[in-house]
Amino acid sequence: MKIAILSRNPRLHSTARLVEAARSRGHVARVLDPLRCYMRIAPGAFAVHYKGRELTGFDAVVPRIGASITFYGTAVVRQFELMGVYTPNGSDAILRARDKLRCLQLLAGEGLGMPTTVFGDNPDDTADLLAMLGEPPHVIKLNEGAQGQGVVLAEKRSASQSVIEAFRGMYANFLVQEFIREANGRDLRCFVVGGKVVAAMQREASPGDFRSNLHRGGSGTRVRLSAAERAIALRAAEVLGLEVAGVDLLRSARGPLVLEVNASPGLEGIEAVTGVDVAGAIVAYLERRVGGA
Repeated sequence: MKIAILSRNPRLHSTARLVEAARSRGHVARVLDPLRCYMRIAPGAFAVHYKGRELTGFDAVVPRIGASITFYGTAVVRQFELMGVYTPNGSDAILRARDKLRCLQLLAGEGLGMPTTVFGDNPDDTADLLAMLGEPPHVIKLNEGAQGQGVVLAEKRSASQSVIEAFRGMYANFLVQEFIREANGRDLRCFVVGGKVVAAMQREASPGDFRSNLHRGGSGTRVRLSAAERAIALRAAEVLGLEVAGVDLLRSARGPLVLEVNASPGLEGIEAVTGVDVAGAIVAYLERRVGGA
């Protein structure tokens, strides 16, 4: 296969691992900066050029689209789709996952458990908005934040109102969620590839923090998922249309809850913690979908 990996930096660990896994299995892998891809859009004549040359002959494209380039990056993915190139995560699926509000609405519409969430725009409605959610603590998070950035825990209602006012002052879209106390600062990262959970780890927040992201100083350990946890992770990825996804779950008194679904999950932490060759699993899945070497 000839595989394109859309990534702004070929030295990023996840990007480098995908290249390594593809080449070790006899494939051609090329890293393309999506912001250097430019497109011709015409009926029956779609094309992508890169640094002065047309890109042709690719069998698959693996998107590693960061939040800061979502608009342009998904346009590039969509262009490859229109050219008939297979991708495990299509442009619309990436957009569904990247928008936390849209993601939660879709998952809730399918009956998947999640922390109760509220969303509103007008400052005059803040008091009633928080009343809809219930008593604090409240978790307030930016709608398109990543890796724990833009996530605040408010212990008191007055603190919730202050954070909401600050986010509104920045013209930012945000969600407010119930705090699942019994999770004890832990969550589960389930790595889904092609309808299977290929690896899973439990992440735990560092002392004094409630965010379990490894990028925030959290730690990870291997974990055995229950049948219910495995099922909800797979269903969440399916609802959003993602064939490669990182599904984050919380263990709660009412069962597993979907916290977030990531369309470009990192490989470094989960491979190090579990010892699973996740990059190899992704390439093997591409082989099954579009053919071997």
